[in-house]
Amino acid sequence: MPDSPEAWLDEIAAAYRDGQEAIPFGPLVGQAFKPEDLFHLAPLVCLKFRGIKRTRKLIQQATDAALASYVATKERIPEVLAVPQLAFAFAYLASHFGLDLLDERQVEAVMEYIEQNQAKLLALTKPT
Repeated sequence: MPDSPEAWLDEIAAAYRDGQEAIPFGPLVGQAFKPEDLFHLAPLVCLKFRGIKRTRKLIQQATDAALASYVATKERIPEVLAVPQLAFAFAYLASHFGLDLLDERQVEAVMEYIEQNQAKLLALTKPT
């Protein structure tokens, strides 16, 4: 796992790019994906990047944490989650929290760093 907020930013950018790879395949499965939808993939990408087996229980655990946190935060500070990369970052970190890989303090510290360095995240996740 990353050991600094900067390392987390780099990993989240890589995870977001991994999620972006699903966009062209959406229509093939009858689901159009847009960048603002990628936060839904964050729990699965979390499991993938951590090398954790995707069991039904763990997928549900990560997804529940990500979506519950997303909904609660969207009500309080919607402007942060309006940026697809920040929404993904938040859901990715919340997934780690749901899997007991990070505590609340760690999630808050990393998310604060990411918000402060949003320009770098956007640059690292720019489609090629």
